[in-house]
Amino acid sequence: MKRETRPTTRSTSSPWQQAAATRTPQRGGDETRLYGLNACLAAFARRPEALRKVYLTEARIPALKQVLAWCVKHRLGYRIVEETDLEKLTASRHHEGVCFDMLRAAPLDLADLLALQPENPAPSLLLWLDGVGNPHNLGALLRSAAHFGAGGAIVPAQSGLDLSGAAARVAEGAAEVVPLAHAPADETTRAALRAAGYKIAATVPREGKDLYEAALPARLVLVFGAESEGMSEPLIAAADLKLTIPGSGSVESLNVAASVAVILGEYWRQHAYAQSPRDRR
Repeated sequence: MKRETRPTTRSTSSPWQQAAATRTPQRGGDETRLYGLNACLAAFARRPEALRKVYLTEARIPALKQVLAWCVKHRLGYRIVEETDLEKLTASRHHEGVCFDMLRAAPLDLADLLALQPENPAPSLLLWLDGVGNPHNLGALLRSAAHFGAGGAIVPAQSGLDLSGAAARVAEGAAEVVPLAHAPADETTRAALRAAGYKIAATVPREGKDLYEAALPARLVLVFGAESEGMSEPLIAAADLKLTIPGSGSVESLNVAASVAVILGEYWRQHAYAQSPRDRR
């Protein structure tokens, strides 16, 4: 690696201070490593104060001029490195020429997430990820969730699921848009969601209501199971609605990321798209 560049000036002002309407509190000293250009730029735009160090290739300097200026003003180190250095730092060949060390955003609890949603009875869509663990699937489904305006994702507190660098890269910036909340036991979570006016829909590979024949509730929580095992039987049994994506039958089902995209697209068609004629142009 080339020698680290150290800035010589300090500034407490920033043109990005108002980049986000709210800031997510940070857990002191708990850092994560992000990589991928869009993922890094999105994290910087939302949480510039969380940035701790930047590694980039020479080719990425033009795209990261604002980030480097921030580093200089706030006495943060950055290094110009080779592609092979980034492969070692990120343990990936898909780093896209940049890697950020940032303070990890503190996870929300369920009450925090619900406080961010429109008040009942306004439409609101949430995801509940029951056992999803593959980082690429997590990143892909967060990208779909951001595209279709989902208000957040819920994961079981005991699952240990967190946003890795690989998931953030696949999400292409969506990880900074879609809040991720850790929730308690299923019964407690279901009670809180229903108290907030939500219906809970389980996605099942067969014997559910045909997605394209179902009238999806305006306030809806979509539950998706693990990539191999699916969701738990008690959670399926407790759902208000069971949905199945129709298909040719050549395979049993879509993977979880594809299922999220299909069902969120149908929710958008029934609610947001139907109410926004300008979106049709």
